[in-house]
Amino acid sequence: MSGYKIKPWEELTITDDYMFKLVMRHKRFCKRLIEKILNIRIKDIHYLEEEKSFKFKYDSKGIRLDVYVEGDDTIYDIEMQVWNYGDQELAYRSRYYQSMIDMDSLARGALYKELRPSIIIFLCPFALFDKERHIYTFRNICREDKTLELHDGATKIFLSSQGKANDVAPDVKAFLDYMNGLPAADDFIKEIDACITETKTNHEERVSYMTYEMKMREAHDDGRAEGRAEGERKNQEQTALDMLRDNMDIQLIMKYTHLSAERIAELAKTL
Repeated sequence: MSGYKIKPWEELTITDDYMFKLVMRHKRFCKRLIEKILNIRIKDIHYLEEEKSFKFKYDSKGIRLDVYVEGDDTIYDIEMQVWNYGDQELAYRSRYYQSMIDMDSLARGALYKELRPSIIIFLCPFALFDKERHIYTFRNICREDKTLELHDGATKIFLSSQGKANDVAPDVKAFLDYMNGLPAADDFIKEIDACITETKTNHEERVSYMTYEMKMREAHDDGRAEGRAEGERKNQEQTALDMLRDNMDIQLIMKYTHLSAERIAELAKTL
């Protein structure tokens, strides 16, 4: 079987990109999280091209935005940055995400002067910039005159759950603590935690995650020059075995693995 491993469905938490997206597709959680982080009130939000947020497209080579919404004429992008690639890589990623947002706006017919303010928020379960802050906000400032701001409408915010400074509101700190695996400390976090628990009991979401696992294994194996076809077959069989262990219907297994009923029956005998 493929050596590529990702977390079992039952072990997913808010810091896992897949689960974060599922939770944030609930408007009440997404809106309130933005409001808490920015200490603002938003009348309403709506998702910009939902597939950029929640429909995972594995055939794309580009980076997909996690939570891409707009509210009160401002565009928001929230990213759960699971892996620590280093501060420089994170800076480049923020630059790339900004370009994606701007190009998407221009593709919709906007003129340069009509580009809306945008705020990119990175949620990081690791320390940042060799500092101890929880929050770092960046805008374009003149180096020669720090009182002069460019006002290009672009803001990038990095939140670290490993910060030690007293620099965020208690409800934001509660969310960061939750990212660290601490128990839900307020009503908002308890609601999110309950949502995750309920999501894990959803049969369709579980099947979707199994498909995601298979696609991730395939993508991993496709990175190697040899054994691609064999790797894909093994990935399909591993997914079928996982679904058999969960007593899922054979027709459903055939649909998501593209294996024959005969092959699935053979695999069932190995359990």
